[in-house]
Amino acid sequence: MKAIDNVSLRLNAGEIVSLCGENGSGKSTLMKVLCGIYPHGSYEGEIIFAGEEIQASHIRDTERKGIAIIHQELALVKELTVLENIFLGNEITHNGIMDYDLMTLRCQKLLAQVSLSISPDTRVGDLGLGQQQLVEIAKALNKQVRLLILDEPTASLTEQETSVLLDIIRDLQQHGIACIYISHKLNEVKAISDTICVIRDGQHIGTRDAAGMSEDDIITMMVGRELTALYPNEPHTTGDEILRIEHLTAWHPVNRHIKRVNDVSFSLKRGEILGIAGLVGAGRTETIQCLFGVWPGQWEGKIYIDGKQVDIRNCQQAIAQGIAMVPEDRKRDGIVPVMAVGKNITLAALNKFTGGISQLDDAAEQKCILESIQQLKVKTSSPDLAIGRLSGGNQQKAILARCLLLNPRILILDEPTRGIDIGAKYEIYKIN
Repeated sequence: MKAIDNVSLRLNAGEIVSLCGENGSGKSTLMKVLCGIYPHGSYEGEIIFAGEEIQASHIRDTERKGIAIIHQELALVKELTVLENIFLGNEITHNGIMDYDLMTLRCQKLLAQVSLSISPDTRVGDLGLGQQQLVEIAKALNKQVRLLILDEPTASLTEQETSVLLDIIRDLQQHGIACIYISHKLNEVKAISDTICVIRDGQHIGTRDAAGMSEDDIITMMVGRELTALYPNEPHTTGDEILRIEHLTAWHPVNRHIKRVNDVSFSLKRGEILGIAGLVGAGRTETIQCLFGVWPGQWEGKIYIDGKQVDIRNCQQAIAQGIAMVPEDRKRDGIVPVMAVGKNITLAALNKFTGGISQLDDAAEQKCILESIQQLKVKTSSPDLAIGRLSGGNQQKAILARCLLLNPRILILDEPTRGIDIGAKYEIYKIN
């Protein structure tokens, strides 16, 4: 089974090319080949960079040529400082001793280049996601980057942070740095791109000037069909109140003096869709983590389900009350990467396949797995494939399949379409 098949991509210095495609279309595979994560010999074809063929055996080989990739899940060490992250593995030394004065001076210049007004001694874990993204770019610039690959760089950023990032990319373009931009946010793709390349099912569908393409054109090329009325208003009725939260307050897990949620109250009716809005860091995730019993800090308040007060202090208690949750950070909280796709789907509902005895009914479990994969259209070569090898969007579908398998009365979705292509969003929206 080919992940990519006879795909060609061409860039000029200072050009911004957006790479578009559905989840599992081969975008990530192509980028891993380009930056040396998949070594020469594991693929067919050639990589010509600055007139020379690259036969990389390691990502360091491509970094030395000036190719850098910034993944959706940032590769920063949160416990280290900004300076230490930027120079990690690339320290400036004299006679075997690190020259912190020279590194500090260089770090300050790099931070200024990406419009970050912070101290090089700032701990990365204390920065917001937007600032961390810019630190990653500064780290790439420190390696004399000539081609910067950005994979879903704005998935977790606010509109203001996104605007800053796009301005930085345009500035890099003026300095002759080429960029491959991967995003499912088509408004950003249109705003930032010179050229748009679309791949589908591992094959190159077309490359066109961005100025001559509409968002609908991109969608049609991505999914192979025209999608109309993507998110129609579906008629539905609401019933009695099923959930009520009163005076929820949650404190920072480490600093007990900082409130992450302050006196929040709301209610939910059967059949109702309740949207919780707010900026990044406003307390949305913390609120629902308390409801699902996984907030690591102290919290207080009252939770009522069907008018009865309940105490939920862990996810098992939440599931027992009919609550399921798709977490914001699927890599950290949503999957077991080395476990099979199918096993990840049934992980929270194994009691369905035991029939009161300790031994699993493998046939019943496999039948359920195949039905879930078909219902959510999870792209996988096999239910036994490690879920960590799927694209982020297909991992998200598998997590949602796991939640639906619980037949929840209350389904919590925290950023459910983060890193999800337009076709997958449509499929998720249509789930009954």
